[in-house]
Amino acid sequence: MATEQQTTDASAGKGVSGETDTLTVTDNRTGKTYELPITDGTIRGLDLRQIKVKDDEFGMMSYDPAFTNTASCRSSITYIDGDAGILEHRGYSIETLCENSSFLEVAYLLIWGELPTKPQLERWTYDITHHTYVHEDLKHLFEGFRYDAHPMGMLLSGVGALSTFYPDAKQINDPEERYMAAVRLIAKIPTLAAYSYRHNMGFPYVYPDNDLSYAENFLSMVFKKTEPKHVPKAELTKALDVLFILHADHEQNCSTNAVRGVGSSDVDPYSAVAAGVAALYGPLHGGANEAVLRMLRRIDTVDNIPDFLARVKDREEKLMGFGHRVYKNYDPRARIIQGYLDPIFEATEYNPLVEIARELEKQALEDEYFTSRKLYPNVDFYSGIIYEAMGIPTDMFTVIFAIPRTAGWVAQWMEMKEDPEQKIARPRQIYTGSRERDYVQMADREGPEKIVGPPARRPKRPRRGA
Repeated sequence: MATEQQTTDASAGKGVSGETDTLTVTDNRTGKTYELPITDGTIRGLDLRQIKVKDDEFGMMSYDPAFTNTASCRSSITYIDGDAGILEHRGYSIETLCENSSFLEVAYLLIWGELPTKPQLERWTYDITHHTYVHEDLKHLFEGFRYDAHPMGMLLSGVGALSTFYPDAKQINDPEERYMAAVRLIAKIPTLAAYSYRHNMGFPYVYPDNDLSYAENFLSMVFKKTEPKHVPKAELTKALDVLFILHADHEQNCSTNAVRGVGSSDVDPYSAVAAGVAALYGPLHGGANEAVLRMLRRIDTVDNIPDFLARVKDREEKLMGFGHRVYKNYDPRARIIQGYLDPIFEATEYNPLVEIARELEKQALEDEYFTSRKLYPNVDFYSGIIYEAMGIPTDMFTVIFAIPRTAGWVAQWMEMKEDPEQKIARPRQIYTGSRERDYVQMADREGPEKIVGPPARRPKRPRRGA
């Protein structure tokens, strides 16, 4: 079995020993033995096809629901060692990048492979800053949504609609079109995200301010009222910029896999990124920090933590914000976020939930039940508290997640288009249904009289304005 480190470290190029190793497989049905090459700690799925009982068979396949042990691509963008709690982008540790770089600098690194020089960063920042405006027709699109439409649903529609405003983006092999798609996506998604918030609040939309930084501009578009210019507090801007870096890319997660899968059809990048937004919309992917806040409010006070943890052990409660599909150690992103809690609360109203969160973490990490199961805080455990301190409603949390993740999606899309091994995604299946059934005419069909369909629902309240 390939470890996380072996499957993601493409620089190794060979097996664990440094040479090309093999795996010997004996098919007990036939007695035949096969030698399968091992490269980077993996075997190729197609190498299994030679294993068959009869020559006219399709051949052996692997069955791996949710890709829990299957590498779908080679990538040099993000490296994760879940056991050691390591996260790197293009070889730079996440700690180093958060301490020294801005989000736009990290976005450049993800997409183009190297940290930018000063002139490169100035041009990159200029191009993104001057493409933050969206067409007025997109504003009208948002105006057509219901007053209570979910911000992620609006963002999903807005990103998908971008493809209709830039039809030349379909020329995916044109370097200039790729560059412009990268710039436009990173520049415009904060604007669309702010529009979704303002629509929910019933506020007029705020246009971008090119004098502000990337994070400042987003906060301005969200919170500006009647003042001529809104410049957010420096503590909020810095914390948000760091959160953007922490969420920029995270290897082959659900939404990134969606971008690559849809992008493999050679669709335009706006449509591919819209697929990533749709995947992130799901509560199992992008909504975890909302669940953490609900949990902390349910605990209510520090005194209730022991009873809560006891109920978790009895499987009566879930410990939200702990554990991760990849990390079996302390999520390095969670450790970085903790360092920004105090500066945030010095600049905003104090949130008492942070006391519950810190004590909950302390007691859980002192309990062998949780540490033996490698349950440590992940990035979602503290991020929601910071967003709430900034005055951002919970429905917007996933939208803010989508803003920086766009840089990772674009980087992954570009890398996929340059990979000569990539083809249109087409997973196999194990068919479990019936075969070769005889057709039965209507008059001869038997079955229950009850109509098969959804259960009866209570009548809905009439819509406002319906």
